[in-house]
Amino acid sequence: MKQFNWNARVYYEDTDAGGVVYHARYLAFFERARTEMLRDLDISQQKLLQEGIAFVVKKMDISYDFPARLDDMLTISTKVEQIRKASIIFKQTISNQNEQIISSADVVIACVNMTKMKPCALPKLLVLEFI
Repeated sequence: MKQFNWNARVYYEDTDAGGVVYHARYLAFFERARTEMLRDLDISQQKLLQEGIAFVVKKMDISYDFPARLDDMLTISTKVEQIRKASIIFKQTISNQNEQIISSADVVIACVNMTKMKPCALPKLLVLEFI
């Protein structure tokens, strides 16, 4: 699948007292970008939840390379690296308005049956969208 880009502005609530983005906020930026990518593909997480299917972060390897600051315009890039039977591996980066990479993450998302709270096969519609 090609790369999906989503833009976000750094707000005061994202920063610490020095105007630098707090480290945990990067997780929210990455999460929102993955969600917006699914929306762009017309995949409703709400509908999947109603069917008893959810996506959970199984593993995340994140690097903080350069600080994002108050009022920066960020581009969060998301790409599917690999599709497995019950999980998807994403490669994500956050860049600022100067195209400088701020942070990067490798994220493993597992598909879970909410009734059994166990991994389950990815929905076929989702797999077809990513191929």
